[in-house]
Amino acid sequence: MTGFIGALVFLTRVPIRTRRSLDTATSVPWFPVAGLLIGAVVGGVAALLEPWASPSVAAVVAVSIGLLVTGCFHEDGLADVADAFVGGWTRDDRLRILKDPRHGTYGVAALVASVLVRVLALGTLVSYGPRVAFAGAVVAHGLARSGAVGTMIVGRPATGDGLGADYVARLARGRSALGITVALIASVALVGWWAAVAIGMVVLSAWAVSAWATRRIGGFSGDVLGAIEQVGEMTVLVALSIVAGHHQLWW
Repeated sequence: MTGFIGALVFLTRVPIRTRRSLDTATSVPWFPVAGLLIGAVVGGVAALLEPWASPSVAAVVAVSIGLLVTGCFHEDGLADVADAFVGGWTRDDRLRILKDPRHGTYGVAALVASVLVRVLALGTLVSYGPRVAFAGAVVAHGLARSGAVGTMIVGRPATGDGLGADYVARLARGRSALGITVALIASVALVGWWAAVAIGMVVLSAWAVSAWATRRIGGFSGDVLGAIEQVGEMTVLVALSIVAGHHQLWW
C-alpha cells in the first residue's frame, strides 16, 4: 500500500502523513488507481448535486473540487506544454520555457479550454443522470492517468534529467501495466462497451501529444505527461458525452 499512498501524495493535495519514506518512481504503477479515486470524488460531487442543481452548476462545482484535490497539477503541465511547443522556436528555447513557472498567453488559453471542455462535457453527462456522471468521471480520470503511465512504458524522455527521465529510469513496467489493467477493468465494469470508445480516445490522444513532444523536444517530460493526462481526460469526457446521447449504459 505504500505505493498507493505515494501516488495519492504525489497526485493530490490531500494531507496524508506516513512514517515511511515515499519514492515517487515506485508509486507510478498506482497512478491509474489513484486516478480512479480522484474521478470518484469528482463524479460523486456531480452525482450528489444532480437532484438539486442544474447540470452545468453541478459540473462546475465537481470540476472545481477536482482542481482543489489535485492542486491543478496536470493543468500546470498542459499550460507549460502549450507555451513551449507553440511559442518556442528552437528545442533549447522550448525546454527553457517548460522550466519557467510562469504561464503565457498560449498556456492560459489551454487552461481555459481544458476547464471549459471538461465542465461542459461533464454537465452533459449529469443531464443523463447521476450514475452516468459518476461513471464518466471515474473512467475519464482513471484512463487519462493510464495514458500517461503507458507513455512512460513505451516512450522515451526528452532529456536525461527531470521527472520524466527519473520515472523511466526506475519504472517497474510490469507493475505499471498491472495498474493500467486495473483501470481498464474498472472502466469496463462501469460503462460496459462504452469503455472501448474511451480507451480508443486515450490511446489516440496520448499518441498525438507524444508525437508532438517528440517533434518539438525529442521525447516526453513531466509537463508532457501532465498534458497527456489533461487531453486524455477531455477527450474521454467529450466522447462519453456524445455516446450517452445515443446509447444506454450496459447496466
